[in-house]
Amino acid sequence: MSKDKFIPELRFPEFKNEGEWEEQLIEEIAISESSSMALNKLILKSSGYSVYGADSIVGYINEFQQSEKYISIVKDGSGVGRLNLCESNSSILGTLACIKSKNKSKYHLDWIYYLLNTIDFSVYVKGAGIPHIYYSDFKKENVAVPNPKEQQKIASCLSSLDEMISAHSQKLDLLKDHKKGLMQNLFPDPESSSGSKKVPKYRFKEFEKNWERVKLKDVSTYFNGGSYENDVKEEGKYELITLKSINTSGNLICSKRYIDIEVPTLAKGTLIMILSEQAPGLLGMTTIIPTENKYVLNQRIAEIRPNQKVESFFLSMAINRNQAYFSKQGAGMKVQNITKPNVENYEFLIPEIPEQQKIASCLSTLDALITAQAEKIEQLKMHKKGLMQGLFPKIKD
Repeated sequence: MSKDKFIPELRFPEFKNEGEWEEQLIEEIAISESSSMALNKLILKSSGYSVYGADSIVGYINEFQQSEKYISIVKDGSGVGRLNLCESNSSILGTLACIKSKNKSKYHLDWIYYLLNTIDFSVYVKGAGIPHIYYSDFKKENVAVPNPKEQQKIASCLSSLDEMISAHSQKLDLLKDHKKGLMQNLFPDPESSSGSKKVPKYRFKEFEKNWERVKLKDVSTYFNGGSYENDVKEEGKYELITLKSINTSGNLICSKRYIDIEVPTLAKGTLIMILSEQAPGLLGMTTIIPTENKYVLNQRIAEIRPNQKVESFFLSMAINRNQAYFSKQGAGMKVQNITKPNVENYEFLIPEIPEQQKIASCLSTLDALITAQAEKIEQLKMHKKGLMQGLFPKIKD
């Protein structure tokens, strides 16, 4: 092994002269404990001592397994290899294992947590049906270990960054909740589309007229996407919009699929809709094309071209807030699909154009804040990823 292998690329000034990190095995710095706790055997409460599952806390009970802070790792099923730093006086389900420091004065738990996050646990996963990974599989992994003071400094730096990411994530959740609340109040209840209530709960003071009940075919024209699968390239002039190009928030995401042939492209502001469900809540989901003449529409995606009675962004919001309608219309054995009549017969309420524009302006401003906040979080995560790569030396076998 080369000597510089044990010295990180990034190092705090006070440790520049500390020399190389020491090569050790995971089993020399950490121990593992199992749990027999089964979710279906627990009587969960709304308060008490936390019980951790694969994703997060699943509920609370009156007792706990672990009196001190520890690391959990998913050892069975979905999310295998996922790590979490768990609070003291808590428990884990039997699908997780508990990892602790073998010597707390020599190996700081928080540092061990970040160290383990640099390891590719996928190479240790076994099982064709239910994937699993056990401590015995990865305990012989070679790692580099600095002195306790440097461990503490690294852990403190990364935990501060995690706290910042968490705070920004909470802000993002609040913005999304605020938008959800506005959506519920700036539009009439979807169920009222066939009833007598024709105004929303909240309204801009300059508007008083009742909203009009319409079908989608009354205010738009429907067009199907084309079939371009045989023309797809890794690079090209136009990006192909596929069933995976819209997420559950109604945002456009890159498909990384392109075509070069000359075909009709989508204009900026075009409204598109998913016709086949690839994930729960996506059937009938719409979004707006952000850029002129860059995108091409693939099959099972429809273009909904509004007429003069409805504004595009308002229409997208009016559709996305009532995904229950499209879920009910879905048909198919494996994949749920909706047809042109399903789409065109969607019934909802609309106000006059000035009120639509006011609502659209309000919600699009909020969307811009949500997008900016999400981008800020991604930038922080990328910054953390770069720090992790620099603060931990990479040991190769």
